[in-house]
Amino acid sequence: MDLAIAIDSNSAVPLHQQLYQELRQAILNGRLSPGKRIPSTRSLAQSLGVSRTTITQSYEQLLSEGYLTTIVGSGTFVCAQLPDDLLHSTPIESSQITRPPIKLNRYGASLAQIEDLPKITEPDALINFRYGRPAFDQFPLKLWRRLLSRYFYSNLSWLDYSTEPLGYKPLREAIACYLSTSRAVKCEPNQVLIVNGTQQALDLIVRLLIEPGDVIALEDPGYMSARLIFQTQGAQLLPITVDNSGLIVKELVYASQPIPLVYVTPSHQFPTGAILSLPRRLELLAWAQQTGGLIIEDDYDSEYRYGDRPIPALQGLDRSDSVLYIGTFSKVLFPGLRIGYLVLPNSLVSLFARAKWLSDRHLPLLEQQVLADFIAEGHLERHIRKMRSLYERRCQVLVKALNVHFGQQATILGEKAGIHLMVKLHSHLSDEEIIQLAAQMGVGMMSAKPQYLKPNNTGEFIFGYGELTEQQLVEGIRRLAQILVR
Repeated sequence: MDLAIAIDSNSAVPLHQQLYQELRQAILNGRLSPGKRIPSTRSLAQSLGVSRTTITQSYEQLLSEGYLTTIVGSGTFVCAQLPDDLLHSTPIESSQITRPPIKLNRYGASLAQIEDLPKITEPDALINFRYGRPAFDQFPLKLWRRLLSRYFYSNLSWLDYSTEPLGYKPLREAIACYLSTSRAVKCEPNQVLIVNGTQQALDLIVRLLIEPGDVIALEDPGYMSARLIFQTQGAQLLPITVDNSGLIVKELVYASQPIPLVYVTPSHQFPTGAILSLPRRLELLAWAQQTGGLIIEDDYDSEYRYGDRPIPALQGLDRSDSVLYIGTFSKVLFPGLRIGYLVLPNSLVSLFARAKWLSDRHLPLLEQQVLADFIAEGHLERHIRKMRSLYERRCQVLVKALNVHFGQQATILGEKAGIHLMVKLHSHLSDEEIIQLAAQMGVGMMSAKPQYLKPNNTGEFIFGYGELTEQQLVEGIRRLAQILVR
């Protein structure tokens, strides 16, 4: 069978692509009807004066797209059902679809009902007081790159699956040593579970230790993302008041219902910055020992304390295995690292390791290897000392600017630790109005209202200062004063 096919050897389009287009068009316009046998690659190559490879490439593309089919021993034929016919088939009207709606489980239904998930978008402003961001420009990138290349080029084990359910052992050893010396945490490497941040640690804890309807006590105000994790797992939330000495433990002691779990940020309460006093720490541990309740200690940025030594962790005072200790490198290094850790009582290690393994198998090994060396070689402690000095200066600049421009119209909380302040602005304007006016002045602000389980406070804002220069801090407060100070 001879085919009238035109191909141009001088064209910029490859010969096999020209032939594919010619054959496809011949099939679509009916010159090559469904079921018709087409020439062999050898005979068509001879007919067109091209290589057999060119014909083979064209046929293979048509076969893969469903225009041709091969019958062993018989040859190659045009398909009876062409893909273009399927594309132009009559769609089923939506009114004809009778499939019932997809049924969500309890967790899915709870998640669907939550409307106040944290927004990924944040204030877009020249001077942005968003919280939780360290000073990225101060991170030792050259050092990190050198440590990275140590494994990236010479050791390809990071390309493989990990065989350690708890995480990379040298990293767990480095973390256990670091926590022992800097935070007075009592743990062995086999009690450290590497997780991809605080969120995963909280999710594992609640999924393994809480039944729907159980009560979880938490600080109010407190970390909103933790609250949402607890809610979606069906827990009842019991807000506990926070004052200048942290969580008021007596509200736990006198609670009318059993409380299997309490979530606290004792070394730098979020967002108020309060420090849980030693008497209350002992009172909280005594409550846990007497009731059998467990304490989640979220130690998210305790390395940064100004004027005094860092407060030792609550876990180090525990004598009854009542504390589950969470830490992260998001604030001391950078949030994109996505490495945190959960220090567990020995009785829970195996259970949590299995759950973590089934959840996401393991974190990327390369980053774990680099971080292990970063800690073990002393770079982490040197970086923290440098950043503590930097953040203390920025905190002092921010506090001074607030005092100069606002005076008695601003109440400052949490200036002794962390990389944010909570500030009560005494104004007749609503939080939303203040945020809008600030945005017009090129200043991004975030209200503390979403951090309350019982949102009855207004005029409180979280001022992150970690990533802002001293000049930006002063200018930002000056601009705010123009709209708020009368």
